[in-house]
Formats: sequence, C-alpha cells, structure tokens
Amino acid sequence: MSKKKKIYKKKGRVIKDLTRKIFKILNEDSNKTYNYKQIASKIGVVDTDGRNQIIKKLAELAANHKVVEVEKGKYKINEDRKYHVGTLDLTSNGNGYFICDDFEEDIFVPAVNLNKGLQDDTVRVYVYHKRRNQKLEADVVEVLERAKTEFVGTLQMSKNFGFVIPDNYKMYADIFISKSKLGGAEDGDKVLAKITDWPDNSKNPFGKITQVLGKPGEHDTEIHSILLEYGLPYEFPTEVEKEAQSLPIEITQEEIAKRRDMRGDLTFTIDPKDAKDFDDALSFTKLENGNYEIGIHIADVSHYLQPKTILDDEAYDRATSVYLVDRVVPMLPEMLSNGVCSLRPNEEKLTFSAVFEMDEKANVIKQWFGRTVTYSDKRFAYEEAQALIEQNVLENQDKSNNVIPAKVGISSLKNSIPADVSLTSEEYTVDQPIVEAIIKLDELAKKMRAKRMKAGAISFDKVEVKFNLNENSEPIGVYFKEAKDANKLIEEFMLLANKKVAEFIGKDKGRPSNKTFVYRVHDEPDIEKLASLQNIVSKFGYKIDTETRESTSESLNKLLADVHGKGEANMVETLAIRSMSKAEYTTQNIGHYGLAFDYYSHFTSPIRRYPDVMTHRLLQHYLDGGKSPKAEVYEEKCKHSSKMEELASKAERDSIKYMQVKYMEDHKDQEFAGVVSGVTEWGLYVEIISNKCEGMVRIRDIKDDYYIYDEAQYAVVGQATQDIIQLGDEVVVKVKHTDLERKHLDFELISH
Repeated sequence: MSKKKKIYKKKGRVIKDLTRKIFKILNEDSNKTYNYKQIASKIGVVDTDGRNQIIKKLAELAANHKVVEVEKGKYKINEDRKYHVGTLDLTSNGNGYFICDDFEEDIFVPAVNLNKGLQDDTVRVYVYHKRRNQKLEADVVEVLERAKTEFVGTLQMSKNFGFVIPDNYKMYADIFISKSKLGGAEDGDKVLAKITDWPDNSKNPFGKITQVLGKPGEHDTEIHSILLEYGLPYEFPTEVEKEAQSLPIEITQEEIAKRRDMRGDLTFTIDPKDAKDFDDALSFTKLENGNYEIGIHIADVSHYLQPKTILDDEAYDRATSVYLVDRVVPMLPEMLSNGVCSLRPNEEKLTFSAVFEMDEKANVIKQWFGRTVTYSDKRFAYEEAQALIEQNVLENQDKSNNVIPAKVGISSLKNSIPADVSLTSEEYTVDQPIVEAIIKLDELAKKMRAKRMKAGAISFDKVEVKFNLNENSEPIGVYFKEAKDANKLIEEFMLLANKKVAEFIGKDKGRPSNKTFVYRVHDEPDIEKLASLQNIVSKFGYKIDTETRESTSESLNKLLADVHGKGEANMVETLAIRSMSKAEYTTQNIGHYGLAFDYYSHFTSPIRRYPDVMTHRLLQHYLDGGKSPKAEVYEEKCKHSSKMEELASKAERDSIKYMQVKYMEDHKDQEFAGVVSGVTEWGLYVEIISNKCEGMVRIRDIKDDYYIYDEAQYAVVGQATQDIIQLGDEVVVKVKHTDLERKHLDFELISH
C-alpha cells in the first residue's frame, strides 16, 4: 500500500509535528544539506504561509543547536549533538521508550539505562547505536522533572519499616517507608505515598505516607484510589467552598440591564434523566418571515468565576469534571455546578448565548453572540424528548390523524418512555408550542447532521456501557446507552454554537485572523494506523479506502454502519477510534477532522470544562473591542486542560473496568459468549457480548493443544491440531479469577 503525501494548501493551517517532519528528512542523509524549498517539497507544502512556517522552524532549530546552518539557508543535522531532552514512556516489563521531537520514532531505553527515570518524567538522555548499523538506544543521564511523585499502593510492613507496592504497573520500584513516615497506616492498607528522596546507592525511592485510603477491595477505597492515582482530587478545600458560598448570587436589575433579556422566549433543557448540572438550554421562536430564531443558551460561569481568585485557581487546576460510574467529581463546587449556574426550570439565570436565525434548510441567516438573561420553561430528560419525536413519527404515519394534539398526554407516550424514567408528574402533558419546537428542532438537526456527514464528518455513535447500582453502589445490572434523535438534536445545536463562535473569532473577512483563541482541534488520522486498522477489519470482510480524505471518511462511516449491532462492533469501533488522532485544545487552529469543521471551539459546557470558561472570557473580551492577548499564556493553559482531560478519561475508564470486575465477581459460575478482541503472545483478550466486560484467556491455560502466537494472522495456532483462534472469533468463556485492585479479569476458555 503506497503512502499518500499530505498536501498543506490552506492558508493559515498549522503544519502538525513540523519538527519531527524536518528531522525525518535531515536524518535520511546526515551529510546532505537542505533548504526550506526542498523540505517544503518533501512534506507537501505548496503555499507561502506553510513555507514561512518551515523557515521560522529551521531558524529556531538552528538557534537551539539542533541543526547546523552550513551556509546561508542550507541546513543539516547537528551530528555532534548526542544529548536530547524528552519524556519517558515505560512498559510493563520494566523497559521504556524515549519520546522526543528530534526523532521520528521513539527510542528504546533498556531497564538498566533508566537511571531512576519514571513514567512521563522529563529526562536528558544520551543517544547511541548499540551496534554498528543497528537501531538507536538511549541512556538516561539526568531526570530533569518528575511527572508525579505521589503513588497509590498497598503497604506491606516488616518489623521496623515498610514498602508501598504501587498499583500502577508502570511504576517498577516499590517505595521504602521508614517507621516514622507511616502516617498512621497499618499493614495491608491502601495508601497514597509521596517520594521524598531517591539516594544514589538505593534501588528503591524513599517516601512517606500522606493519606490512608482504607482497606483494599472496599468500594470507596478503590474509587478514591483511582482518582488519586491520576492526581485528581475528590474533595474541595474548605477555603474554596467558603469562597463559593460567599458569592453574590442575586440577579439584580442593574445586571439585567447590561444583557439581552430573553426571559420571554420559549426555553427548555434536554439532559440525561439523572443530570443535576444543566449547562445548556435551547430557545425557539418562529419569525414572521417564516424563519426560526434559535438560541443556544449556556450558563454564564465566567460571571461568577473571576480570574485570580481561589475559586478560579481551583477550577483551572481541575480543568474538567470527572464522570465515574457511581459519582461525578465536579470542576466547580456543588453550590455553583448544581445551583446558581445550573439552568434549572422556572428560574431566571445569567447566560452567555449564541442566537441564530435559520431557514427551513438549516442555513444560518443571521447570528448574534452575547450575554443574556433567560428563563427555562421546562426540563426534559432525553427519553421524554425522544418520546415526543417518536410520537410525531407515528402521527405522521397515520394519514387519518396527522395533527399534533394541543396537549400530548401520558397515555399516548407511555409505550415510548422507558420504564426506568420517572415522569415529571402524574398528568404528564406538554404544551403545543414546546411540542412544535422540539419537532422543528429535530428536523433542523437532522439536516445539519446530513450536511456534516456529506462534508466528511465521522459518525462515532459508540454504545456506552452503563451500570444499574443499588444503594451501596454495587452493580446489579448492565445496560447500554445509545444516542437517539433527542441526543443528536442537542449535539447538533451545541456543535453549531461551538463552530460559529470559533469562526466569529478565527475568521476576518473570510481569512484566518491573528486573534488568540482557544480551539478544539483534531488532526487527520495517521495513514499507518489506518493501514493497521484495514489489516484487522479485513478479517471480518470490511474494507477502508484511504486514497483521499473523502474516501477515508466515507469508508470509515460505512465500516461503522456495517458493524453496528454485531458481536465485533465494540471492538471494531474501539480500534477505529484508536486509529484517529487525539482531539486537543490549542491556540493553533488546524481544524477538526472528525467533525469536518475548519473552525471549532468549546463554548457550551463551562460548568464542567475550563476551556469553555476561557472561550467565554475571550469572546466577551473581543465583543468589548479588546486587543488580542498573548497566545503563549493561553497555549500553556490549553496544554494543561488537554492533559487533565486525558487523566480524567483514564480515571473514567478505570472506574468502568473496576465496576465490570465487581459485577463479574457475582457471575463466576456462568458461561458467556464472547468475541476475541485482542491477541498477544501471552494470551487472548475476550469481550463478553452481553455486557462488554473484557478479560484474558492465558495461552498456557488453553488445555486442548499447545498454542503459538502468530502475529501476522492476529491469532494463536495449535501445534498438533493446527486449530486457529483469531481476532473476531466467537468463543465461550467462564470467569476464572477476578482482581479488583488490578481491575483485571482472567477467563477460562470453554469452547471455540
């Protein structure tokens, strides 16, 4: 399969990973010199703006002595420079990889060369060829900055000292704890330990216990352990709570006078049935010209969250709310997140709004952005709004009764609303204007979605695994949550607001502006990852066409549609998502590939995301005529927000794994149909079809033959029978062992 060269044509488009691309070219022949035109040609840059980026980057690399300017405008790699700064990524077997923009590929670091470097540490390394013409290796010569110094683990005591055995498999060294540093912990306790020193002559770091979490296996102990492992707090400091409580929350006439008053507009929220913080509301008005005025109203968090306050510092540090299986760890204290900022029904609220005039074809005719005051007339759960949409479909199908009644009663909806949704009243009725609003908004949302898909957006409607919990947070059932029309209605209007806000700031008379702004970007997928995905999905008879951007998007959408509802769906969807680049926050706009938007930001969830707060502040700053602030300040905040988002996602995934293991503890005698979701040299990963719990069947435990790993086939092959068990095969398994602390399941293979 030939690689397609990525062509950078769009003016103002930032060239992603430019440093790595330059080093790849210069490393091809370290004796050859290149000018900017030759480099531009090799990486497919054809416009002046892109070439200017290359010129600027070459000058920067020369100033840092990473490249040498041999003669004016001609550069080569600096071969004298053997020392490099980057980060470490460790493996479970104790080795690691050095990650640095100076090299196209990550460099292997054997365990003996780690020199006390830990996961994600910033290190200085010496890079060398182990043997002539072999791959590079690295030797850590200095740890410049620790990524983290606190680790969750279990205390094992001897007579006069103890060791904390870390939960994190990438932490290869146990932490020595002297008797005076136990902090009240006892043998067997789950604790948080802080590294205080690592003497030159010791293979173990020294530390102290800063927090006793409880006994391993207890529910709260394990949930708190997950949060603390990623440095995520689960309580607010007292001074933060006090500052939140002292905020003036009365909406004064003076404040209303500064805003657009939209309290008279028909307004409502649609959220999950168990939601407590309502970030967004929609308003709907039919205009005399036949168009519609639609308001996307967002909680005005930035009104209450002022810069350089304890409250703002705490929100920035957290950067995001964390959604675990049994709880939400909010970015803001509950008084703000669930109270004063939440757009609850029948309450006046301060909001920041994007208001659009739209025609029947879902085209935006006019737009307005600014601060407002609103009043939500009604709160809907997604299931309730979905019932109205489905009822409308039924009404339209019945030619003899195609008029929506003035009141939609419970009797007509009871078959549409799931049994676990508690209705807002015994006489559940919805007024005609709200019914019409939801039906029309659904129609417009479907038209907007169709336009996005035609433009090349990728449709990742992945099924979410959810748990039914009892009063003790014990899992008593598993169910799947799938996005329906009501969810997609809200999604499309939130996407519209995010896109239009980003365009409003990011474009100036049709061209990219130079204004500093917070963008949510998503780079194009890596062609090699897509090739790997193609190899895997071909085992199931699917194909991806990566010849052009359009064919890639179209074939990915076809793959996701074709696989939907099948046993291998979750596995294929997960692999497809992994083939994509990661979305992140930055001031450097490169567009959003997955949504097919040239401009995109996050504006719609400031209660739970700090970047949205920054977006609100910058938008108001520009509406007030302010000059562009320094991009460097916001870029640093964007990096922090992206990092915290990633940590929160890991914690959320760990909480799901923990709950899956806990659920399977009570089903040890049951046989389950599953799909082989991964194949490694030591075992098969199997995902149970009925509940999406994943565990491992170890190769040594398969008794009917001696199996050998075949990497090319994503399979294991029996040496006597030549039986093949490969990725995607349906098998039957039984739980062999559950490990709550490691969040791991071992399966026994019953049949294949």
